[in-house]
Amino acid sequence: MQSEPYVALSAQTTLEKRMTSIALNVANINTVGYRGAGVNFGTYVVQNGEDPVAYATKGKDYISQTQGPLIKTGNPLDMAVQGDGYFAIQTPAGTAYTRDGRMQLTPGGAVQTVNGYPILDAGGAPLQLDPNGGEVAIARDGMITQGGRQLGAVGLYEMPPGANFTRVDNSAVIPDKDATPILAFDNNGVIQGHVEGSNVNPVLEMAKMMTISRAIESISNAAQSNESTLKDAIKTLGDNNS
Repeated sequence: MQSEPYVALSAQTTLEKRMTSIALNVANINTVGYRGAGVNFGTYVVQNGEDPVAYATKGKDYISQTQGPLIKTGNPLDMAVQGDGYFAIQTPAGTAYTRDGRMQLTPGGAVQTVNGYPILDAGGAPLQLDPNGGEVAIARDGMITQGGRQLGAVGLYEMPPGANFTRVDNSAVIPDKDATPILAFDNNGVIQGHVEGSNVNPVLEMAKMMTISRAIESISNAAQSNESTLKDAIKTLGDNNS
């Protein structure tokens, strides 16, 4: 059995997935708190007659955990995470986790994201402040003080190892395993008056895109050449048997 067309198809599938993740990253270069997408591939080998043939696996999506740049805004309702933690928010799809710490207060004092989703504390409950309570101070451990009173704490959560993620609401994700509250703040913490920019390197992503485009073109040319060779062989054999 001819294995070349199937090997080429396997390679084209992996390159298409890589291109999709790069396109997503490029589209979110300026998205606050966005973590870059990537795909890991492995190989599996099958025996085709006497020769082993290697194919690519379907791939596993992952999210880059590289810290994005901290951008000072001076807005007391803006927060950035230092470390690997995530804020928790309540969305129509369930509890999601984000690095986008831009907060806003409703007239009733509910703390929400810029898209109107409640921000949760370490116990998973929506945060509530006093809309007339004055300036808000947020400590490294997420504790919120307003008018000298402690009114709650922003929850920081750790993503479970090996989890698969579904993206929602721009920079937010929903893991398929339960996230756990962060209780130690030596390596994790909240920085008030800052936001975290996207961790996507635009120059690197564009370089990847050009490399993959050339690879797709090369594989397509090789597949066409193989098909042409096969057609010529079939024609020659047909002429010899006529």
